Amino acid sequence: MQNITADFGHLYHPHKALVIFKKQGSEPDYYIESYDMDSAGRPINAHPLSVRESTALARSLRVSERKTGGFLMPEGLLPSYVLYIHPGEGWALWHTPPREETLLFSPSLPIPSGRARVPGLIWKAGKNSLQVFAVKGETVTLETPLCKAPFFNVYKDGKVCMGNVQVKFPASCSLERFIQGWQQDFYNSYFSHTIHSEGPIKGNIVQLWQHLCSSGEPFPQDRLIETQYQLKYLLP
Repeated sequence: MQNITADFGHLYHPHKALVIFKKQGSEPDYYIESYDMDSAGRPINAHPLSVRESTALARSLRVSERKTGGFLMPEGLLPSYVLYIHPGEGWALWHTPPREETLLFSPSLPIPSGRARVPGLIWKAGKNSLQVFAVKGETVTLETPLCKAPFFNVYKDGKVCMGNVQVKFPASCSLERFIQGWQQDFYNSYFSHTIHSEGPIKGNIVQLWQHLCSSGEPFPQDRLIETQYQLKYLLP
């Protein structure tokens, strides 16, 4: 027999408990009482929080802040395709111009997977969700109209159904890796079905992608459907 408890990871046990008391009145004052913990996890030995305990707590909080402070920070200069970042709320907004991508289609669709041209896209992503819109042209401004993304698996509001794809980002994920990860997850998941009754393009979406995947032609921008929103709608 071999003791493999150490292989389970780090175990954390109750060590300290803090109770914050607030004085009533127009000028509230605070008092912090510290408790040690016995072997059963019960608070004992109540005493005012000491300077040494305060210093240890502050050091621990600084370490925790450093571990999470790198999320959405660029690795160098801010990439030109990034439109907006909000590290506090954990989301980013970026633009990709018209280009060729590898698209995967479910076997239930009569569309061969392969390389095809896609329109310019606007991406807004947080840690657990992604929105995608199409745009006409190669550059964008705050007044650029947002169009429906001409893909399967996308809701009317641009949110993407990722199916069983598990999207996970580390707490220190850089901006570049965050963007790359979302785009890879989007294009590596199989397009399978339209989610709402209104089509995402003008005309038949199946026939369109059949043609684009076989011809290599640029995406026809006149097939895009404009929404009622402009790019600035995605900003806070």
